[in-house]
Amino acid sequence: MDHGPGPYAEFEAFVAGAAGRLLRVAILLTAEPATTAEDAPAARGLLGGALARTYANWRRLRGDDPYDYTRQELCAAFARTGRRHHGGSGVLGPLGPLERLVVVLRLYEGVAEEVTAAQLGLAPERVRALCDRAVAGLRSRPGAGPSGPGAGPGPGSGPSGPGSGSRSDTRHQEAA
Repeated sequence: MDHGPGPYAEFEAFVAGAAGRLLRVAILLTAEPATTAEDAPAARGLLGGALARTYANWRRLRGDDPYDYTRQELCAAFARTGRRHHGGSGVLGPLGPLERLVVVLRLYEGVAEEVTAAQLGLAPERVRALCDRAVAGLRSRPGAGPSGPGAGPGPGSGPSGPGSGSRSDTRHQEAA
């Protein structure tokens, strides 16, 4: 009796669609200077663990966002092992583990400040301060300019929250 795609097929489809972006999140967190997945063993390990936990809870995730759940698992695993990933030579290497978590969640993933704060167990003001300090530190690095490693929207450079700095926001501002 066929009841349509089973949980394994659904999970497999999720991984096929989300693994690339989740791996990039893991690479940014571990600060590995990776150009391919093979160059990022720590990031692959973090992602593998997060995907394993997502699969183990797949049936309970009905109605929830599996990407968000997996990203939370990835960040939690990184937070537990962050000291081992301190000071990599990737783009976010100069940042401490907590600063990397905040920058990746806020600026790369577009997670709201309050949600980031709740996920990390910090006050929103602390998240804002960490993000500001991290961006300032990246911008002050030699070679960091409009096209350097610190480029991109930063705190206070526009509206906050998901969609900040998106093309639709830019088009709207140009039309105004």
